[in-house]
Amino acid sequence: MFTSALRLSLLAVAGIALTLPASAETRITYKSAKSSSSYYQMGVQIAEAMKAGTNGDIIVTVEESQGSVQNVMETRARGADYVFTTPPALVGLAQSGKAMFEGKTSPKFADIRALFPIPSLTMHFVMSKESEVNDFTDLEGTTLLLGKGSFGAREGTKYLKLFGLEGKVKLAEVELSNAVPALKNGQIDGFVTAGSWPAPNVIEAAASTDVNVLSLTDEQIAKTKRAKIVIPAGTYAGQETAITTTSLPVVAYTTTAMDDDTAYQLTKTFWETKAKMSETARWWDGVDQGLMGTITGKIHPGAVRYYEEAGFTLTDAQQ
Repeated sequence: MFTSALRLSLLAVAGIALTLPASAETRITYKSAKSSSSYYQMGVQIAEAMKAGTNGDIIVTVEESQGSVQNVMETRARGADYVFTTPPALVGLAQSGKAMFEGKTSPKFADIRALFPIPSLTMHFVMSKESEVNDFTDLEGTTLLLGKGSFGAREGTKYLKLFGLEGKVKLAEVELSNAVPALKNGQIDGFVTAGSWPAPNVIEAAASTDVNVLSLTDEQIAKTKRAKIVIPAGTYAGQETAITTTSLPVVAYTTTAMDDDTAYQLTKTFWETKAKMSETARWWDGVDQGLMGTITGKIHPGAVRYYEEAGFTLTDAQQ
């Protein structure tokens, strides 16, 4: 009799256990950038924030990448767990089969959907105070370090051409990693760098010597065909006024293969933990609702649900 009663009790417990919801751990792969870059570090911060913000329900693994083009291309072979970062312009090129995506189109490119913006690639023209350069008209005759092969180097070269300075500025043959010591010892008058603000090398330069970060006029920004961005006063040592410059927006994307609930939770957790991330990395201060306008394509329906709940304003093209 005791054995029968025990057996019935165990069956009852088993029945209750079967009715309880299983702990659903969702695993996400986040493809960012080279491991030495600030964008890879951002990915690590997002992974930590997702784990903490969802009590371990979402686990993000950060993968190194060789760049944004690779990130977009991999949507052809990836599944529902894939999140990647890239400028919105590259998504548009992929979906239209233009530029670097010519002859490499895929139906899966049409399924790319945005989740949330991350810090933009922001242009910095950093000049020593001794150079007495206060705007681009003063650059003629100076020695400038652009670096090689980077987005900042390409943009810097483009701006010199646009503003009539090609051949009028001496370009230093120094690696960008040596920009700060080269500026301090007078080897160069200034350097150009692009990254999330506040940029670590600009912080270092401003802390070790007097610098002036140039602003662009609205007319100059229009010529660059880049987004306008304002770096608040006080971001860098000695910077008493805001810096108006250009940026290349960067966004975290997935595809329609991801289910709505996961996209909703990723987006909700990102925005709700952004302030906490800003406590240890100030570049998150540059992400606010104003960057939503840089998303030129469609947003994932799950993310749209969060934005509607949170009172964000979305365009018809984004939904």
